Amino acid sequence: MDVKVLGAANEVGRSGFLVNCNGTNLLLDYGVLFGRRGTPTEYPLHVKPKDLDAIIITHAHLDHSGNIPSLFVSGNTDVYATPPTFDLSQLLIEDMLKITKDAQPFGLPELNNMMRNAKEVGFRQKITKGNATFELRESGHVIGGSSVLVESEKKRIFYTGDIKTSGSRMLREADLDIGDIDLLIIESTYSQAEQMPRKESENELIEFANEVMDRKGVLFIPSFSVERSQEMACILRSSNFKHKVIMDGMALKVNDIMFRHPDYLRDPEVFADAINQSIAVKDHDKRKRAIEEPCVVISPAGMLVGGNATYYLQQLSFDNKNGIALVSYQGEGTPGKKLLDTGKVNTRGKDLNVTAEVKQFQFSGHADRNELFDLVKKIKGNPKVLTVHGDMESCKKFSQEIHDQFGLDAHAPLVNEIISI
Repeated sequence: MDVKVLGAANEVGRSGFLVNCNGTNLLLDYGVLFGRRGTPTEYPLHVKPKDLDAIIITHAHLDHSGNIPSLFVSGNTDVYATPPTFDLSQLLIEDMLKITKDAQPFGLPELNNMMRNAKEVGFRQKITKGNATFELRESGHVIGGSSVLVESEKKRIFYTGDIKTSGSRMLREADLDIGDIDLLIIESTYSQAEQMPRKESENELIEFANEVMDRKGVLFIPSFSVERSQEMACILRSSNFKHKVIMDGMALKVNDIMFRHPDYLRDPEVFADAINQSIAVKDHDKRKRAIEEPCVVISPAGMLVGGNATYYLQQLSFDNKNGIALVSYQGEGTPGKKLLDTGKVNTRGKDLNVTAEVKQFQFSGHADRNELFDLVKKIKGNPKVLTVHGDMESCKKFSQEIHDQFGLDAHAPLVNEIISI
């Protein structure tokens, strides 16, 4: 088996790995990497659609799924993923096309062609293609998110995709009962960082929400539409939060998708209760009226890039009664990162000081350093290890630490590198 690294090498974004199983070609993910504002989108290395026997999507986030429609300009390869992954991928890719207009190498016809070739699979369902079999395993990262186990001629590869081994309030823990493997491809996003325990983060958020309500303010929680927004609603509901919780933007469409796939949730009843008790806001008049009294507003975008978050930011930032809770990762060059670092937001072309209280909370969907090392420790066999999906320092340090601690052949691969087992 040969694995060609197409992207996600010493970077977070444009994930893609081509696995050649003695002539059978499986493509694991094929995402995009959005540059800073004004710089073009980057893509994984090109692959010929006619050379592929199957495409496997680990989960719907655009850095893993966003470039797959480019393979359907003329191709008709089978695409495999869980049902929620297909629903969410379609939603997120449609949104990307709307926002980036003609910037992508494909359009809606290619996305529709991709969906026509969709083959829905459940966790632990074995699929055979040519010389290879593969199955998806629960990853604990987003609803329907998976890791991939590939087997061919007694050689086995485990690709974590994005993984949160402990799961979350929304999702079950990752399924790591995988037996001996020969190659581990592991994400490295937070391999150099320890995160606050989830329960502590939840308690701090609830405390902040109550403080803002006590001073008759509005708490704005800009949040990723997939999973994070719903998790915030569940946390508030489970703490018997007494004030209104507003949900807005694309999170509402994601709610509908999640309702369609209750089997993929840790506790569907808790989810349904939280969402049904929240108030959906779908038009500007309701949006305006909603924030006239104390409440919590949960709305994308998580990094404050566009979406209805822009409206709430302009309306709520300049009153010290209000609060802003940043619960999503804040990428370099984003308005969210700027708010964190400088305390300023851009309004009508001017940078203004925010007087609302701003706090950051840790709610990552990725495994942290301790979870990642625990994952490696539990792996059976004597596999080669590829550290991917992290910045250069994270990937390189993590591979060295794996080698030093476990004696495994580990390294941070480069784009276009081919690894044989």
